[in-house]
Amino acid sequence: MAGEDALVRGFIDDLRADPRFAGLQAKYSHSEREPFAQLKVKVKAEIISFRHPAATPLVAGERAPVVDPPTLTRWLGQGGRDDAGRPVVLLDTRNAQEVEHGTFAGALTLPITRFTELPAALAPHRDALRDATVVSFCTGGIRCEKAALWMRQDGMDNVLQLDGGILGYFEQVGGQGYEGRCFVFDERVALDPQLRAQVE
Repeated sequence: MAGEDALVRGFIDDLRADPRFAGLQAKYSHSEREPFAQLKVKVKAEIISFRHPAATPLVAGERAPVVDPPTLTRWLGQGGRDDAGRPVVLLDTRNAQEVEHGTFAGALTLPITRFTELPAALAPHRDALRDATVVSFCTGGIRCEKAALWMRQDGMDNVLQLDGGILGYFEQVGGQGYEGRCFVFDERVALDPQLRAQVE
């Protein structure tokens, strides 16, 4: 949603006053112009279709394990190794059009046009990922969580998700290790690591 800063923050505060939404995590960025044509509210079976019904925290009963942005930044600064010395592989769970705008340097990107294609596209890489710490990431954290849950359910216990996705990473630590911009699903098109829209 978009609006004046104080009004948006007030709305989020009101939502969090309801115990069901107390833990709501909001991501903020600013825009010089209205980034959405209108506010739409839809009821959908899945926020982003994946067709693996157990790959959601609501069914799995818990979130996929996370790595927070400061920790990932430290790992990247350690030459791409986690605290146990294992190589870190960043797995981009977004589609090819989004990746064209930017991604983490050296990330494993898959030639997919929709999220449902991820399992088949990942299959040839599974053996190479066995001895690494795999960190799945996406724009805001929905697809990378579903992907991480599915991979863990499918026998890959070495998978974490980037908590908050790329936008959360930008918000917390900036753009260390990220090349380009992050595609967003509104009229701003893509944001830089300072969460600024591209000026046309």
